[in-house]
Amino acid sequence: MSFSITDALWLFLILSALQPMIARKITDMRRLAMISQIEKQRGSRVILMVHRQETMRLLGFPLVRYIDIQDSEDVLRAIRMTDDDMPLDIVLHTPGGLVLAALQIARAVEAHKGKVTVFVPHHAMSGGTLIALAADEIVMCEHSVLGPIDPQIGQYPAASILSAVERKPVAEVDDATLILADVARKALDQVIGAATALLSVRMPKEKAAALAGTLASGTWTHDYPIAAAEAAALGLPVATTMPEEVLTLMTLYPQPVRQSGGVEFLPVPRERPARAPKG
Repeated sequence: MSFSITDALWLFLILSALQPMIARKITDMRRLAMISQIEKQRGSRVILMVHRQETMRLLGFPLVRYIDIQDSEDVLRAIRMTDDDMPLDIVLHTPGGLVLAALQIARAVEAHKGKVTVFVPHHAMSGGTLIALAADEIVMCEHSVLGPIDPQIGQYPAASILSAVERKPVAEVDDATLILADVARKALDQVIGAATALLSVRMPKEKAAALAGTLASGTWTHDYPIAAAEAAALGLPVATTMPEEVLTLMTLYPQPVRQSGGVEFLPVPRERPARAPKG
């Protein structure tokens, strides 16, 4: 049986088409194995919510992922399938998302009887921070970040809309802006109230209300990075003992479609060689 160049070309094309699917399946199996390993080590249920920015293969524009209703349904289902007294380990890597979905998750986390630990290997902004507020412990790397939970109305922060309206006489503000300010006030009150309720479980209500106000009322811009030390100084239950297994697990969630980047290094640990003593 002869094997022509045409046959070889077709075989190459078929293998090229199958290679991404095979690689994806292998990565999925490695993720499940790592999750199982962490669960056995810690005696917990591990839940990951990892949002990466994806790029469409053909059109090349970014498609940003965020916390949505599908996420809240999946996390709530995972919690319902977990014994009430079993610890939860939730790994968050997200830019935030819908307040509705984030608050559903946060309330389910707060209501869980077992200890809940939120791990933030890189960042958990906005709605991700709202979820972290419900945890018994927030484990971060030294340079991991949380973010403000100030609500956004369209393209503007609610606190900034209110600030702008308060600087003008009511007669000089059009009806549409006044309606926007009314919505902004309600959104701000709702988020502060929800955050206060979550925080009050583990700290005095006055302190919880003050912290909720700081995080939600426009103290910083919406993308301000709150590092571990600053989060601890604010009164959050932060630890910096990030398990190596969690960091390894995050490497199994690469950017799905990647353009050539500007960062490159050999992905192996490096230590300085010991110097010989003088004399």
